[in-house]
Amino acid sequence: MATDHQNPASKQQQPGASAFKLVIYEQENFQGRCHELTGPCNNLQEAGVEKVGSILVLCGPWVGYEQPSCKGEQYVFEKGEYPRWDSWTNSRRSDIIAAFRPIKVDSQEHKIVLYENPSFAGKKIEIIDDDVPSFHAHGYQEKVSSVRVQSGTWVGYQYPGYRGYQYLFEKGEYKDNAEFGAQIPQIQSVRRIRDMQWHQRGAFHPVN
Repeated sequence: MATDHQNPASKQQQPGASAFKLVIYEQENFQGRCHELTGPCNNLQEAGVEKVGSILVLCGPWVGYEQPSCKGEQYVFEKGEYPRWDSWTNSRRSDIIAAFRPIKVDSQEHKIVLYENPSFAGKKIEIIDDDVPSFHAHGYQEKVSSVRVQSGTWVGYQYPGYRGYQYLFEKGEYKDNAEFGAQIPQIQSVRRIRDMQWHQRGAFHPVN
């Protein structure tokens, strides 16, 4: 069954093909029934997916959600293989994915400002074209209650080292932590989301 999905992988550099393609397998290690997505799906169960056991992202990036209608915990997926649930999250709260949507990456520049208090008040940390594995190492030890994304697409993490709950930040303003899906105003690391259009490897890796 896996051979069905090798052709699209070799064609992904060709413009005009679907910009997004993801294959869901119902069992770990790419076994069992598989389902292909090329666009958003607000309810995987209604679409006939009983369980998400492993994921192959042929063309991305994507964001998965713990609950239908794109709610609950978020999981960011870039091009690559995810053989079991702990390869896409280490928050340990849930192994369920109920919805998916593609993430539009339309900028080569990246700029994000994170604020201590709601409505963009208090101390702030500004990040331009960089990935920051630890805010503490940059001298910022405050909570994060609001966020302004001026360009690029980002993912913030609850803990240093890109661990804990994930929060997707697309261009725009998030006036309080509820607007970016966080129960508590805590973000301690952040990185850029990149794709094939702007970055050759299209995956998360350090750039000097």
